[in-house]
Amino acid sequence: MGMVGGGRGAFIGAVHRMAANLDGKIELVAGAFSSDPKKSKLSGKDFFLDPSRVYGSYQEMAKKESELPVGERIDFVSIVVQNHLHHAVAKHFLEAGFNVICDKPLAYDLKEARDLRRIVKKSGKVFALTHNYTGYPMVKEARDFARKGKLGRILKVVTEYPQGYAVGDIENKNDGKIASWRTDPKIAGISNCIGDIGTHADNLGAYITGLEIEEMCAELTAFIPGRTLDDDGNILIRYKGGAKGLLYASQISNGDENNLNIRIYGTKASLEWHQEDPNELIIKYHDKPRQILRRGNGYVCNAAETNTRTPFGHPEGFIEAFANVYLAAAKSIAAEVAGKKLPKNPDFPTVEDGIRGMAFIATAVKSSNSKSKWTKMLK
Repeated sequence: MGMVGGGRGAFIGAVHRMAANLDGKIELVAGAFSSDPKKSKLSGKDFFLDPSRVYGSYQEMAKKESELPVGERIDFVSIVVQNHLHHAVAKHFLEAGFNVICDKPLAYDLKEARDLRRIVKKSGKVFALTHNYTGYPMVKEARDFARKGKLGRILKVVTEYPQGYAVGDIENKNDGKIASWRTDPKIAGISNCIGDIGTHADNLGAYITGLEIEEMCAELTAFIPGRTLDDDGNILIRYKGGAKGLLYASQISNGDENNLNIRIYGTKASLEWHQEDPNELIIKYHDKPRQILRRGNGYVCNAAETNTRTPFGHPEGFIEAFANVYLAAAKSIAAEVAGKKLPKNPDFPTVEDGIRGMAFIATAVKSSNSKSKWTKMLK
């Protein structure tokens, strides 16, 4: 694995490295960890890399790595730069012949996302997007439960993603580095809150149910004075087939940490999952007691079982879920490198999920800015 971005002090870069390394199948061997060559070299030293494979730019990295013999060069690159650079970096490595794992969102805007999809298809390379919440075993159990029709006809999907870290005034020192670039439209794009965490909520609902959004009615707000982009969003959703949805994402929900949760209501049963208590899936019925299914037990589906590393009673969480995305992508990358046929229906988010996410952001912003009540989902 090579990495672009994610050097000293970068939270998400460290998460990606830990997740990639968890199963011992992926080794970090190269990187361009900062736009500052000196900082990149220092990060490479932190990670105990060969100095000759720590680069001053992603362009230099792609060129030098492609000149190495097969078996010595990187097999894929992990992209953990800011939103506005995703397209350029991914494009460069795909066209240089490398597989890509990219942090979400897919690109700066929907136009770039569509172009990247074209490039991925033309390249024939593996492209994975780290919507990491799909990696949790009990999310996979929820997907299996819903896709097998055990919920009956799905009527309503309620997804919430409240955080409170960005509630401070823009001038407040506590507003922090995490919030700063995400509120800059030149870097983040047309949305902050919906682009950052609302897409995770949407992706979670789509992964479990398979439902497609037909139209939405969104209200996005920048509550804190001085902010250009939204820090809160409330969205009503109409799905194809008749189901309805409610999605709420917020970074000013004072006191909440990372409280992503989803409730799906069907005619036979409903289910409920909470990211801060990820090892349990709650199944509810109108005519009998609710069930609580727990990770690591013999009754879970195959996907939940194969994405579980420790026995029941030993909690797994955020890093392990992230690692499941890397592990699934690694299987496809290994096949691509070996010249074998890629696995069918790989269980990791792809460029298509990225397109959906960018279309979700664009539609939400369009709806919020419109005087119309409902806005058709962009594609």
